[in-house]
Amino acid sequence: MTFKLGTFSIAGCAPFPGMLVEGRVVSLRAVGQCLATSGRPLLGSDSMLALLGSWDHNWPLLQEVAAALTHSRLPELAARDAPLESLSVHAPIPEPRHVYCSGANYKKHVVQIIIAQASEETRGMSAEERRIFGQRKMDERARAGTPYFFLKAPSTVIGPADPIVLPADAEQPDWELELAVVIGRMARHVAREQALDYVAGYTIANDLTRRECVNRSPDDVPEMGMNWVAAKSAPTFLPLGPYLTPAAFVGDPQALQIRLSLNGEVMQDESTADMIFGVSRLIEYLSSFVALQPGDLICTGSPAGNGAHYRRFLRPGDVLEGTISGLGTQRNLCVEGLR
Repeated sequence: MTFKLGTFSIAGCAPFPGMLVEGRVVSLRAVGQCLATSGRPLLGSDSMLALLGSWDHNWPLLQEVAAALTHSRLPELAARDAPLESLSVHAPIPEPRHVYCSGANYKKHVVQIIIAQASEETRGMSAEERRIFGQRKMDERARAGTPYFFLKAPSTVIGPADPIVLPADAEQPDWELELAVVIGRMARHVAREQALDYVAGYTIANDLTRRECVNRSPDDVPEMGMNWVAAKSAPTFLPLGPYLTPAAFVGDPQALQIRLSLNGEVMQDESTADMIFGVSRLIEYLSSFVALQPGDLICTGSPAGNGAHYRRFLRPGDVLEGTISGLGTQRNLCVEGLR
């Protein structure tokens, strides 16, 4: 039986981790109390982060509970559940351990940039020649290149319906809808053939960016490269959720459709098949440098169609709606920050 995991609250009470089964939510604390009597306790039922810390132990127990709830075999739990519409839905992992972001990881997105921006390599080319050049370059990068990563502050995380606060001095706040990978086991030096075994599940992330802050000023040590902290880590700049969907229910992560609308107009609509480096390769590469931990997020890059392409950046009153096939939908209103 399929189910989703998340963090919920009711009537202003403290958030709790829960399991969503057929439109109803049961607290994982209640699940833990129920299982404790059987001698097979659920470990870490106080938070999603704690639950992920013992994912290999907890995963089969969660499957059993979901199946039992579906077939009314746990009336003591069914009596303690609540309809989803009566609850507030928060970020499934309100405080991830780390947030790793993959940059420039969609072929059409990067080719779009190559067409729009002249460089020494493309000078004198027509738009069509630049497109062909860019496609060949991305094919070569996928074959022989390596992913590009940066860190984003975990404090940027908000829920799937929370307001996005646009800093008052932000000139070019932009959207980037992405598939987010949730790690469920310690991963170090993992081969791509085994990489998906380390994934607990997937969720939706919107890696918001202040475009004007990405590149350092020519007068301010430009040789130090991009300023990702300033560009990416403002509070509320990572809407997450609505749920964590276990990997077993998602299937091939390279066969999902990503769609983002701005005020009802579709701006991004692309398959994860367009990734230059798939989820397995991202985990392989990242784990060769760091020890990935349960509760880490990997944002896998955003497809073509962000604000920089349209020259249309976020403004107070804008509504962003993002969905990825099978993972749910997030809807966030943009509001102005304090001056």
